[in-house]
Amino acid sequence: MNPDPETVVTLRRATAPDARPAADVWLRSFAAALPTVVSPRSADDVREYFRDVVVPLREVWVADAADGGGVVGLMVLNGGLLSQLYLDPDWRGRGLGDRFVGLAKERSPGGLQLWTFQVNKPAHRFYERHGFVAVEFTDGSSNEEGEPDVRYVWEPKS
Repeated sequence: MNPDPETVVTLRRATAPDARPAADVWLRSFAAALPTVVSPRSADDVREYFRDVVVPLREVWVADAADGGGVVGLMVLNGGLLSQLYLDPDWRGRGLGDRFVGLAKERSPGGLQLWTFQVNKPAHRFYERHGFVAVEFTDGSSNEEGEPDVRYVWEPKS
């Protein structure tokens, strides 16, 4: 699918019916962006987690395509932690990630942090372009994938 570049996309808070489509975006995005990283959760486990934990208990935002495309991206905030930002692969490069990061900075004006895998070089470039700085590298022993990761921090300019 090649989305129409004129499609209006609205960022809005997720509601319970968004859990399944948001999980499906996460699954497609993870598979496309991180083909060498093995997820320890099945697709059904991911969908359950979104339904039972992520959407009801976190600050979840979705990108909703007005052309009937539904949920095409998601961002999860947990205080000053940008814990997830995933876009449907067909919707990358359209400015949605930029809009999500701008919203995250508005919601957490005192600063943000996030983790991403070391193998995800496009994510590193994306976050660095938005003023995030790598402050910690790990061997992956503390994440469920066992994959080396990096912590990024954004602090507002004083």
